This record gives sequence, C-alpha cells and structure tokens, in this order.
Amino acid sequence: MGLRQLVIDAWSWLNYKPVVAEAGRPGSRAFPELAKTWMPSHELRRLAAYKVLASYDNNQAGQLAAFGGDESALERRELGDAANLVDTALGYLLGSEQKVSVEGAEHADEQTPTPGAAEAAAVQKRLRAWADKELLTFRVQQAERAAVLLGDSVMVLAWNPDKQRPTLRVYDPGFFFPQWDDDADDDFPTRVHLAWELPADDDAGLKARVRRVTYELGPISEGDEEGLAGARTYPWEPGRASNVTCYLTDAEWLLEDLKNGETLDRLPMSKASFRLGADGTELNRLDLLIDFVPVVHIANTIPDGGEHWGRSVLARVLQALDELAATDSDGSAASATTGTPIIGLAGARLPVDRATGRPQELEVKAGAVWQLGETGRMDALDTSPQLAELRARVDHLLERIASNSRVTAAGLGTLDATEVPSGYALKLALGPLDALIGMMRLAREHKYRLLFKMVQRLYQAGRAEGWTAGETLPARLAWAPHTPTDRGAVLEEVVKAYGAGVLSLETAVTMLLEAGYPIKDASQEVERIRAKAQQEAEVRMAEAAARRGRDEDEEDQADDAGPGAGEERKSVKRESEREPVGSGR
Repeated sequence: MGLRQLVIDAWSWLNYKPVVAEAGRPGSRAFPELAKTWMPSHELRRLAAYKVLASYDNNQAGQLAAFGGDESALERRELGDAANLVDTALGYLLGSEQKVSVEGAEHADEQTPTPGAAEAAAVQKRLRAWADKELLTFRVQQAERAAVLLGDSVMVLAWNPDKQRPTLRVYDPGFFFPQWDDDADDDFPTRVHLAWELPADDDAGLKARVRRVTYELGPISEGDEEGLAGARTYPWEPGRASNVTCYLTDAEWLLEDLKNGETLDRLPMSKASFRLGADGTELNRLDLLIDFVPVVHIANTIPDGGEHWGRSVLARVLQALDELAATDSDGSAASATTGTPIIGLAGARLPVDRATGRPQELEVKAGAVWQLGETGRMDALDTSPQLAELRARVDHLLERIASNSRVTAAGLGTLDATEVPSGYALKLALGPLDALIGMMRLAREHKYRLLFKMVQRLYQAGRAEGWTAGETLPARLAWAPHTPTDRGAVLEEVVKAYGAGVLSLETAVTMLLEAGYPIKDASQEVERIRAKAQQEAEVRMAEAAARRGRDEDEEDQADDAGPGAGEERKSVKRESEREPVGSGR
C-alpha cells in the first residue's frame, strides 16, 4: 500500500473534500467539465476550488458531499449562511460608493493651483464620464463579488471604434489561464488565455467546441503602418521607440478534433476556426497597437510569495459551515419530535378498523381523546433539552465563523446591542473587520490603478477627442468608509483644525466628504464656499463704505452749521451710545 499523497498549496484548505483531494484529475468526477482533455492538469485544483465555493454560495454543498460518499448529506439543511457571509464582506469592501480620483485634481480650484492640477482635473472629469457610460459601479460589483467568493476575478478592456471608448467586461476566473514565463521576473504574464467550452447546438447544426481568446505580447512585425521596421512610438511614451505590441487571437476548435496531449496552450492552429471582428477582420494575431495586455486580474487577498491567486472569504470557515448545516439539520429533526412528541400508551383502548378488523394507528393532534383503562398510562418523550443544546451550538458556530472569517459578530449584525457598553467598545469589536477590509482594499489598490492607466492609454491609442499624447496620469478608485462614522466628532475636529490654520479648506472638505456628509464633489464644494465667503466680504466692505460715507456727510453738515455744532452733535451721539435701548426710563 502506497503512502497517501499530501498536497500543500494555495488550495490546501479544501483537501478535506474528497472531490478535490482525489488523485489524478481532482474534481473531474463531480464536475464532468473538468474531465475534458484540453484542460491543463496544473489548473484543475484551482478550477475545482471555484466549483466547490460556488456550490456553497448556491446552497448545494450537501449535494457535493454526496459525491464524496456521504449520502446523508443530501438531507442537510443549508439556509444561505455562506452567501450571507460573502454578501456582508462585499458590502463592507465596496462601502456606500466608489469614485474615480486622479492625483492632483483636488488642487485645480485653489487660488494658486499646483502645476498640472488643471490637466489632472480634466482627466478626472473624462474618466468619470467614461465610468458612467461603462457602468463602472455595476462592473466593479460584478467583479468584486466573484473575487470575494472565489478569491479571484478578471476584467478585460477593449477599444470600441463605434462607441469611441474602451469597453469593460467581467469574466469568470475559471475562464482565465495566464501563461507565466519561469525565466522572467515580470509581475504580469506576457500571454493570457480566456477559454471556455461551447455546448453543441443541434438546432443550429453546431458541434461541441472550445473557444480560446489569446492576448500575447510580441515583437512588432516588419513594415508596420508607420513604415518603421519593427519599431513604434506610442502616444503615452513620446520620444521612445518600442518594438513590442499586443496581438489578439480569437479561435474555436471542435472537441472531436482534439487528441490527448493537446491541452489549452497546445491546441493545433491548423484545426482552428478564427472568428471575425466587427469590421470583418480575421482575429488571427491582430495587432492591437498597444504594448500591454488589457486584462486585469483581481485577487481578493494579497498572494503569498510565488503565488498569484487570492483566497476566498469562505476559505478558513468551510468546515464550520459544514458543521453549521449539519447542526441545523439535527435541530430541525429535534424540533419535529418536540412539537409532535413520541407518546407511549399503556392500557389504552384503540379504535378498530371495521373493514380490516385491525387497530387503527393513533394520531397526535389537538383535541384528540384517548380512552385509558384503570391501569392506563401515557408517557411522552421530551426532546426539548436536546433542542435547546442544538440551538446553543448553532449560536456557538455562528460566533466561531464570525471570528475566524474576521467579519466579526458586530459586522454580521448578530451582536446584541445591549452587550456593547460604549462606542469605543464597538470600535474595538470591529477591529478585525477593519483590518480585513484594509487588507482587501490594499490588494486591489494597484490593480485599479492599472485599470485606469489602461483606459487612458486605450483612449490615446484610439485617438479619441480630447486625449492628447503624453504620460498617463495616476488615477485610483476611492472607496467610501466601510463603517458608520461619528459625523459630529469629525465636524468638530474639522472646524477646530481649519480655524487654527492647520488644515487647508480642501482637506477639511475632503474629511467631511469621507465622513458621509452629502457633498457630491469636493472641488465644487470648495469653490462654492470660497464664492460665498467672497460675496459676504464684499457685502461687509460695501456696508463699511456706506457707514464711512454717512459719517463724512454728517461731519460736513456740522462744519457748515458752525464751529460748536459739530462738537454738540458728537456729544449727543456719545450720550445716545451710552443710553440703554428700550430701558423704559
């Protein structure tokens, strides 16, 4: 008997599942789509992990366990705890809103704007207009739910000449197959496949096939459109010639034409059927006129050294979710015997069925009357203590899940408000959640910066109106606070700091915006505040000038009346200033 194989990798937390831990092709027995010969063997554990996590999200973990031999798992009750955990973590990650922010744009409305601030504000305005047209908030939620649930998500950009803007699409991470070069030190793959299987369609006469979309960086072909031999100057790097471009290939293969060993990265090009673009161009190594792969992979967590994949928010608590479902099932069975108990009768006169002559089975229901003899006795099996114990265990498992997932009981909303003595205690209770969201947002920070850099460069490559050649400005996705903020405390802090001159008006307004005050745009709010302050200053200056004019007129009239009249008028004025108004005397 050979030794059992122990695998330790990014998906080791799923080794307790027989469908993933099986030798050969893991998950292929439970998921037939993973048994296809074109599937790369080194990707099967990742793809099987995605399938397992999706089953928990859809309350199908019991069906999955039945494939591993646990037939009783089919009766397991699943009440959406896994999906609730995912949606709760997603809600805290996204916050109330997300905005595109370009560095330096907030200084464009200052009295002395910093160099480049006006350009940054213009780019920010155009990026936000693109985000509205491409439904960026919707796309981000699509991508982030997949990342929180599965650990990974994929966004793909493409230039649309009809719309004259880049389009953004979200793909299932199970379709994403990056090709890493072991000898390269690059952080990003130079070749990426997006591949999935298309089922047969008998009505349309189509056979089962595999579609593969490939983005690949390679040297520029000789004699390009600029007439340069293997060199090109990109608008985002003026003055620098590059010999690298990105090629797009979109092709299909019939499954029946593929043989063993012809995996995804070895599909025979001689049997490929290439798709056509919107203009009729064959998508076979089409030059996209860019020097980057327009694919962004988002990981839910910061990958370990040497790894590229993220970890699901469910990863550490899957076994606890299994225990919770089993305990719920036991509790349901116990509640049935508690509500309708098992009753033992002794000395009872049972009614007889006239047709068969056999005693009829007694039914426990309201209003039932049973006749007992002199020595008759009725005993009921009390299972309420067991039911109470099971309910206590459910609460214990929920607390364990909240703690180990770092979403916390306060974050899940299961914490009793009477158990929180103060707001500071609540902040401490939310500490693990703050750390979790901070880590998740940090893992995405660079990827969204990369996304907006690609958007700008696609606009430049497409020669869109308003997008001139030059360096790409750094832009990021700004997240709203994930937990409620004490707005009164923030307002008091801002007023004191701004009044003392230790904060600028822009920083003060930004703090109020982040605290949840209904400010749509910080720069516009600053402009309105300054305009109102200038208007009030002009009114005060006009009033002061009017008072000075009246005083001068009075002095001139006094001088005309005689030398003593002016002094008398001043004396009367001083006496009237000392006299209390409305004194009644």
